[in-house]
Amino acid sequence: MQQSSINQYEEPINRFVCEHTGREVNGMRGHDLAALRRLNTIAVLRFLRSQGPGRPQSLSQLAAATGLSRPTVDQVVEELTAQGWLTEASEPASGRSGRPARRFRFRGEAGRVVGVDIGLHKVVLLLSDLAGDVTATEREEMDPDMGGAERLAFLRARIERFLDEQKVRPEELWALCVGVPGIVGETGRITSVIVPEWSDFELARRLGESFPCRILAENDVNLATLAEHWQGAAQLADDVVCLLIGHRSSCGVLLGGRLHRGHRGWAGELGLHRGLGLSHAHEVLGWRGERRAGESEVAALARAAGASDPDALEILDRYATRLAPGIGALLLAVDPELVVLSGGMTPAGEALTPLLTRQLRDVALDVPLHVPRITVSTLGEQGVALGAVRKALDSVEALLCDATGPLPSVPPSMNR
Repeated sequence: MQQSSINQYEEPINRFVCEHTGREVNGMRGHDLAALRRLNTIAVLRFLRSQGPGRPQSLSQLAAATGLSRPTVDQVVEELTAQGWLTEASEPASGRSGRPARRFRFRGEAGRVVGVDIGLHKVVLLLSDLAGDVTATEREEMDPDMGGAERLAFLRARIERFLDEQKVRPEELWALCVGVPGIVGETGRITSVIVPEWSDFELARRLGESFPCRILAENDVNLATLAEHWQGAAQLADDVVCLLIGHRSSCGVLLGGRLHRGHRGWAGELGLHRGLGLSHAHEVLGWRGERRAGESEVAALARAAGASDPDALEILDRYATRLAPGIGALLLAVDPELVVLSGGMTPAGEALTPLLTRQLRDVALDVPLHVPRITVSTLGEQGVALGAVRKALDSVEALLCDATGPLPSVPPSMNR
């Protein structure tokens, strides 16, 4: 490759890597061909992953999207196909004369990730390929009084059984992310007392003893926020507050399209503030009205509120009154464009939304607080596990797009 050829593509590659990996690469020279080839690979691989399996791209489209020359794209695609990361998409007959353009897609089937939501009462597991296509789900009830060691053993056993049932070999699993209630540090250490005996507990490290892949742990509401931005109600918003409402109150914050965890992972944990009263808000939710056979208290309250029952609406209004000071403080601090209601009280979300909006307008001094649009999550109880899948996929993408090292190999069992 000539020096002029390298310089021609140095600028778009620098721009691509800076935008998509957070790194800036300066001073590329002709002797650093290996580094340049790695950046070319990142550009093509990252773009094809972003398009998904349903939008295969031709060599010309890849060249236009990455700023690389057609011969360079051709070489990168050939290498990635041989390594098992890309495959040529089958083209239906176009009705046009001549040979159709070759199109390529990222092989999501080259690996798997698992997202887990474990709380006091249940565990939810999702299996996804590397393109984000969820292929299996499982849910199981748990004893809320289970001890810490017993809960860890239960979690390990359920993950192992889940992978065995889905015939996932250890080498096929690239990442595992677990969502838990409580404050979770960057290393996966839980630092608050919600799950019994899991305070100051290194969950990620302990699970790493059983599963030979990347292990991540994250606060459950943070993961729910990621899920809403990925596939839920917040897909078109970048500044979002996700509210967990029910027997526990907490918030996840998304700023500029990125999860805001804070310096130690405490961002959004308003339920821990004694003066805001969020930790006691659920105490007014008792419903003594009609309950159908097999209907939960929340479902009965939601049904009554949906039918404009005055007693049910009064309960929800008292609940909104208790939520408003803490949520209002967060809205003043963050000024989001969207608020998403998630958690156990979402069945009553439609009735609660106007009541909460009215209460929030009155929390500021002198002027009414601008209340952003409030919507209700549609992801149901899979929201946290789905966010865990997203975080696991992001960790795989960071590995694939790391310009400082070689591209990891596709396991032989997945390269066919």
